[in-house]
Amino acid sequence: MKANDATVLIEKAISGDLRSISRLISIVEFPAESGSEVVGNIMKILMKRGGRAHVIGVTGSPGVGKSTLISKLIAMFRKKSYRVAVIGIDPSSPFSLGSFMGNRIRMQIHTQDPGVFIRSMATRGVRGGLSASTVLVLEALDGLGFDKIIVESVGAGQTDVDIINISHTVLNVVMPGAGDEIQALKAGLMEIGDIYVVNKGDKPEADITLKEVIDVLNYEGFVRESGWKPRAIKVSAVMGTGVEELVGIIEEHLDHLKKVGFFEEVVRRRRIYGSSIVLRHILENRVDEIFRKEGGEMLRLVSEGEIDPYTASIKIMNRVLGRAF
Repeated sequence: MKANDATVLIEKAISGDLRSISRLISIVEFPAESGSEVVGNIMKILMKRGGRAHVIGVTGSPGVGKSTLISKLIAMFRKKSYRVAVIGIDPSSPFSLGSFMGNRIRMQIHTQDPGVFIRSMATRGVRGGLSASTVLVLEALDGLGFDKIIVESVGAGQTDVDIINISHTVLNVVMPGAGDEIQALKAGLMEIGDIYVVNKGDKPEADITLKEVIDVLNYEGFVRESGWKPRAIKVSAVMGTGVEELVGIIEEHLDHLKKVGFFEEVVRRRRIYGSSIVLRHILENRVDEIFRKEGGEMLRLVSEGEIDPYTASIKIMNRVLGRAF
């Protein structure tokens, strides 16, 4: 893509043209197809415009109702005239590394709204659920002027904590009767929520679960770095009850972050964290490339006892750095 074409595309995307936004995000998501220079120029422009979006991370175990809840949040935010973007992170296929795209199906009702952009992305096997592409897409959407960016994580267990590194507000969604999740809270393994949402609140166990969450939060005395004391609320995403109150708490948390000056700090940390992911991604790809080409010979020498594994590794790294064996 030529520089002039990229500039025109960015201008159309900033104006709100969904097709241009979709094309631009695809370029950012798959940089190898357009070239690192093109993607670098696009990100430079967009990141200068960014740093304003309120990023909301939504995590919780599979089946807890995250996508349904997000659909209702979108509707509430649109009533407030916010432009909303959603990044739905789906588990990758172990064979193709592609995404199963389950999130978009649940949010189909919003796809015709010009103020809403939804993109499903695969984890591509990344532990914690956030790939380099995910972070770049988040930064791009921020630069395109979206007010709220919701990131739905995989929710695949206790390793799913990277969401806290990119979000201003983290919703940790639990469901009634989730004894294991409450135990995890007590053990301090899921201390990433700013707001704990007991979904499926129409079930009889919901009140008990809400009380358990509140008791844990009060007993442990959790306080986030910004000084925010985590809150808990019961909702029913399917029935739509409690969602308006949840949006009120989300906005209250946003006001708190801005008041104490932590909103900008989150953006700064997110960009540092994102840069580290992209750097690791580039290095890992380069190591894989060299290993595929020349690792076989190193392994042969190791197997025959002519070289030790440590020396073999150093030789491979020298090739990565552009040095001779």
